[in-house]
Amino acid sequence: MHQDIGRRLKHIRETLRLSQRQLARQSGVANATISQIEAGKLNPTVSMLKKVLDGIPISLGEFFGDAFETRDRVFFRADELTEIADGGVSFRQVGAHLGNRAIQLIKECYQPGAGTGKHAITHEGEECGIVLSGRLEVTVDDETAILGKGDAYYFKSTRPHQFRNSGNTPCELITACTPPTF
Repeated sequence: MHQDIGRRLKHIRETLRLSQRQLARQSGVANATISQIEAGKLNPTVSMLKKVLDGIPISLGEFFGDAFETRDRVFFRADELTEIADGGVSFRQVGAHLGNRAIQLIKECYQPGAGTGKHAITHEGEECGIVLSGRLEVTVDDETAILGKGDAYYFKSTRPHQFRNSGNTPCELITACTPPTF
């Protein structure tokens, strides 16, 4: 999937008539890193891709979404959820394009040892989640907790935050973000 990420990033960047250097300046990510992502030589972490996309700006959901939906859908089958991550992390979002929506709902799965990356994530809004199975290490600012089945979190997304599966089995959770800026 990382080559798809690179092709998609390049297509969006070129459609917006941004050079790699311009996107690097706007996002704070090195030009060489953007070049490697676009060439499919680097598979970015969720936090790295989010940082690049903030320079466009475009959300992860919009980046991974298919064609815009012409009307507001009500029902989504499990196989219709939009995957907005790659690697050891899976984010399956309800709906593809959330520009006219107030909430972003995601079923997340972290493989053992997988996480959002070494850089903390920040974005507008608030987010919360509840762990369905496994263990999740959540860091918000300088606070860290290991959450298990039934445990939850809720915080303002402008606070730097990271997630990592600290257990040895997959960790699944349901999360929500408002507005849908992740």
